[in-house]
Amino acid sequence: MTPPRPAATHNDAPRSSVPDSATPRPSARRRGRPPRTESAGTRDRILAAAREEFSARGYEKTSVRGIAKAAGVDSALVHHYFGTKEQVFEAAIEVAFAPALDAPDALAEGPADEVGERLTRFVLGIWEDPATRAPLLAVVRSAVDNDTAAAVLRRLVAAQLMRRIAARLELPDAELRAELAAAQLVGCAMLRYVIRLEPLASADLEQIIARVAPVVQIHLTAP
Repeated sequence: MTPPRPAATHNDAPRSSVPDSATPRPSARRRGRPPRTESAGTRDRILAAAREEFSARGYEKTSVRGIAKAAGVDSALVHHYFGTKEQVFEAAIEVAFAPALDAPDALAEGPADEVGERLTRFVLGIWEDPATRAPLLAVVRSAVDNDTAAAVLRRLVAAQLMRRIAARLELPDAELRAELAAAQLVGCAMLRYVIRLEPLASADLEQIIARVAPVVQIHLTAP
């Protein structure tokens, strides 16, 4: 009589026919081009990562590889969407600078003798808001540290901001007037929000506007 077979144990359980190498594993980074439906989200994620990298490291120490790693994509995908590091920076700061591009509209929204106050309040209001200040700080720090970044910022400011403000003035030397007004406001913003020089850094915003706006008014409208 044939002896009974021993009961099957845990070690006798059948093994999966799927090899270990075929077991799905999460990938660290997405390689290649994403599907069309994911393109917008991927591009935005790269831009967000770029702004954070430029803010934390400055232009000089930021690399396309570092941006790609922060965004969770392959470096080739960054190049596909934006090109060189300079072009990534330009795209990133254009998004960061977008709120300031509405500044020319502030010149046309009231009496001419109040244009200095409107522009001063608009520009410093952007810096005062933490949500819009952080991206601007990244832009300024990168531009101060690197000539290439400064050239990109200069090109953006000249093409999309200064010339539009000058066109609103309809006065002689309009571009010079616009740049002098901008110098006043940018200098104030640098000392208050970037360098944080006291007592300017802690002064009441309304007090600053009251003192700076008349100077901006002179630059924009004085004979």
